[in-house]
Amino acid sequence: MQEFISWLLLASLTLTSAESQGVYISQAWSGGFHGHVTLSPSQDLHGWEVHVKFSKPIDSLEVWTAKVSAVSSDKTEYTLTNKDYDRDVHGGSELQIDFNGHMSGDTAPTATLSSGGGSSQTSAPSGGGGSATKAPATQAPATSAPQTGGSSNLNSHPSTKFDYAKALKLSILFFDAQRSGRLPSNNPIPWRSDSAVNDNGDGHDLSGGWYDAGDHVKFNLPQATATHVLAWGLEKFKDAYQASGQLDMMYDMLRTPLDYFLKCWQPDRQVYWVQVGNGEIDHGYWGRPEDMHMSRPAYKVTAGSPGSDVAGNTAAALAVGSLVYKDKDASYSAKLLAAAKSLYAFAKAHPGIYSNSVPEAKNFYGSSGWEDEMCEAAGAMYKVTKDQQYLNDAKGYDKGGAGWAYSWDAKNAGCQLLLWEATHEGKYKGKVEEFVNSYDYGGSVPITPCGLSWRDKWGSNGYAAGASTIAVLAAADGIGGDKFKKLALRNIDYMLGENRQHFSYVIGFGSNFPKKPHHRAA
Repeated sequence: MQEFISWLLLASLTLTSAESQGVYISQAWSGGFHGHVTLSPSQDLHGWEVHVKFSKPIDSLEVWTAKVSAVSSDKTEYTLTNKDYDRDVHGGSELQIDFNGHMSGDTAPTATLSSGGGSSQTSAPSGGGGSATKAPATQAPATSAPQTGGSSNLNSHPSTKFDYAKALKLSILFFDAQRSGRLPSNNPIPWRSDSAVNDNGDGHDLSGGWYDAGDHVKFNLPQATATHVLAWGLEKFKDAYQASGQLDMMYDMLRTPLDYFLKCWQPDRQVYWVQVGNGEIDHGYWGRPEDMHMSRPAYKVTAGSPGSDVAGNTAAALAVGSLVYKDKDASYSAKLLAAAKSLYAFAKAHPGIYSNSVPEAKNFYGSSGWEDEMCEAAGAMYKVTKDQQYLNDAKGYDKGGAGWAYSWDAKNAGCQLLLWEATHEGKYKGKVEEFVNSYDYGGSVPITPCGLSWRDKWGSNGYAAGASTIAVLAAADGIGGDKFKKLALRNIDYMLGENRQHFSYVIGFGSNFPKKPHHRAA
């Protein structure tokens, strides 16, 4: 999860500010719509009630942070009252009450809101362009009500309650806590020190890199995915790293996996080392990496035992790494690009699924295919080199279907976004839109009551963050606009505490976060 969240948080820094009080219909689809009420009282409330009047009958209204205490006989007016845990709303604070409405047809209603007198009107989303109408809010200044397909501004999103710069800093520290090998003198994690300094494959030095999750195996497929996504984010949003004071830390953090990949790739032997440590043995030990003494075998892919998925993914990471270091360290950038070219050539010449060649990876990061990784790798190589052959390769590897997810094992969405960047052909734009829209209201991916796009029970935040990654990158490339940015902010805000328990999934962020995470080094 963290690899996708870390840079996406920073993208939010320049995109959000406070929202005024009112009722808004922000999304609409055939048979339903999504909206919210924002309460911003000037004085403390100890219990509250609001009345939402719709312009046409609503079959039902789902509300999660309030109770539907009354419904008019014609189903046009719904009375919402507080739940026990949110009855107290402090003056000057905000409470957002989200709801989904179910109706016949595909045209959302307009709505008015009253809270003990007075009312305000908000516009329904339109299917076309045009700017949102002004909606005077109860006890608050007028604010623009966002419209589907309109010119709604992310400045209306209620996300400035979160300190994104702090969240970004903590996310970078997560990767610093994952370091293996000899740690640099500026190591910012006081409880981490040197570990696994003797990692090797056939006597070849394989120390360094990142441990996976809360364990001590080094799996190159997820590690390369994380590195590529982080470098891609730095390429697109370098100014936000500068604005948050984290640019130097980001460069320092990325050197760890990139240096490690340079060690893992032996072009003279045509050997790429893809894993250090046995997952079954590793999971039998609960302790710090500094204290481990178990056997740590290394596993490789070769011409005869191929793994173009992990090799291609690593080539993409090295290529984009060379791009972001080009102005900072030209010689290092050239070294990364040379390795990316030779590793890509190796992967292209010897196609295959790495977890078939390395069965020890299957129960942990078993790959479902290699074409999507090779497509993304070819797209990244073209972006850096402008060599037409890489673009031809990417087009050939793309299978045309919209992605199920964007994750360590699924790269279709990234591949198609890179193809859009390179060609601006509508078919690639359409697939990116199809993927991101599937994670939004009205799409195929369920959305939890508090707004998380919930693809799967295992790593649910990671899937939401992956889709949000593509959404923000696509918006930066001219696809999706505010709609895609809002999807990303909705998911990231959920992870930072915009949920029923006000629970943050980022260690150290806020006051309610995991105190005993599954992380042996900690």
